[in-house]
Amino acid sequence: MTLRLGMVNFDSRDPAPLARWWAEQVGGEVADPYGGSFLLVTGGPITLAFQQVGDPTPGKNKVHLDLTTDDLDGEVERLVSAGATLVERRGDDSFRWVTLTDPDGNEFCVADQAEAEAPAST
Repeated sequence: MTLRLGMVNFDSRDPAPLARWWAEQVGGEVADPYGGSFLLVTGGPITLAFQQVGDPTPGKNKVHLDLTTDDLDGEVERLVSAGATLVERRGDDSFRWVTLTDPDGNEFCVADQAEAEAPAST
């Protein structure tokens, strides 16, 4: 047996706008096979799902996306301009990442691709 990641699912009271927002950010497309109650964003780096729920789990999300880019500062600026909220810039000269939230308050991180792939120095 082997497990494979099928998708990452977000609970939301209003999933359609959140699905559209993420589709714009990852260059994907929104599919709505269930009349607005469960939407998919496909065509990006991973399939994202957005499920309508009456009462999302309160508090900090326990699972979050870690995304990479070849232009960390430019991508963070673009995401904030698109509606993300900056939480904190983190790291040091050897590895930097930025924690943000999407329009529903779900945290995600963005790191520099080259720094994320660099082997740890010993």
